[in-house]
Amino acid sequence: MIIGVPKEIKTDENRVAITPAGVKEMVGAGHQVIIEKSAGVGSSISDADYVSVGATIIDNVDDVWATADMVMKVKEPIAPEYPRLGARKDQVLFTYLHLAADKACTDAMVAGGNVGIAYETVRLADNSLPLLTPMSEVAGRMAPLMGAHHLMRPGGGKGSLIGGVAGTSKSNVVIIGGGVAGFNAAQMALGLHANVTILDRNLERLRHLDATFDGKVQTMASSSLSLEEACLSADIVIGAVLVVGAKAPKLVSNELVSRMKHGSVLVDISVDQGGCFEATKATTHSNPTFELNGSVFYCVANMPGAVPNTSTYALTNATLPYALKLANEGWKKAVATDKPLLEGVNVVNGAVTYSPVADAHGIAYTPVESFL
Repeated sequence: MIIGVPKEIKTDENRVAITPAGVKEMVGAGHQVIIEKSAGVGSSISDADYVSVGATIIDNVDDVWATADMVMKVKEPIAPEYPRLGARKDQVLFTYLHLAADKACTDAMVAGGNVGIAYETVRLADNSLPLLTPMSEVAGRMAPLMGAHHLMRPGGGKGSLIGGVAGTSKSNVVIIGGGVAGFNAAQMALGLHANVTILDRNLERLRHLDATFDGKVQTMASSSLSLEEACLSADIVIGAVLVVGAKAPKLVSNELVSRMKHGSVLVDISVDQGGCFEATKATTHSNPTFELNGSVFYCVANMPGAVPNTSTYALTNATLPYALKLANEGWKKAVATDKPLLEGVNVVNGAVTYSPVADAHGIAYTPVESFL
């Protein structure tokens, strides 16, 4: 199989879909890897690094899309890439898609007629998301750092140090969602000496978090009242809500924000899935924040893109075994024998095959099994 890796063109996105180690594994398995020129530079991976392990560097991105049997990316296609989706009707696109929050991309994928397999909906029997986890870890650990920066006066906030110093108050960090991102956010916030509260609806998860943190964080069963009370006392609110493959619920209203502390900071890790704050709109690393009702919102849609070297290696560690399976067996056989990978199939030959995406956009749902 020919594996194509184009350079990411989303604003401020410097990750790349494969490392030299991943190329070496693919080539060793008998596959050809073609990579767009300079695709890895943002992640501190040179073209020479790729060539040394058997990759071929391609100057023209259109040639990558037109030649590859499977295209591996990091982020969902954006408008300039939509025409390339139809370059090969039998082509597999393996990347983060987040289609439930993106009607335009969904329409482009349907029109392109190819096979879209989304990293974020590959799900194991225990409901864990192996290809989303590494980026959730990165975004979770970044969130308190971004919150801490923007809580300072130069960052637009109230002018507080997140952990305070002797004789002053620590900042209150409220984390909505106790999953992978929320857990990692709590770890980092606790390390910065903040007062940390985690809200979740899953009581077993809260018990696990309470035991893991040895009582050093406050865990709360999430309800409209407990969420309101926590936000009103918060200096930083981190939205880490995930409904697999679907849009995130809007949990923090603009009205509630208007009653929060002036200069508080809200960081929405859920922005790729539409965000869990009413005011959420995607921002970029170059222009990461906006102000509403006296609070600062940080809603960067590709948070791990700020640390592309770390993120690229963490992502490839997770995606490579699945990519190898797809390359070795072809997508139909691969997903037929791997239920987690089967859940990753969102679009096939113009049909939406993942029900949360179909539901989000009012599109007919077609079970992927009908194509196998």
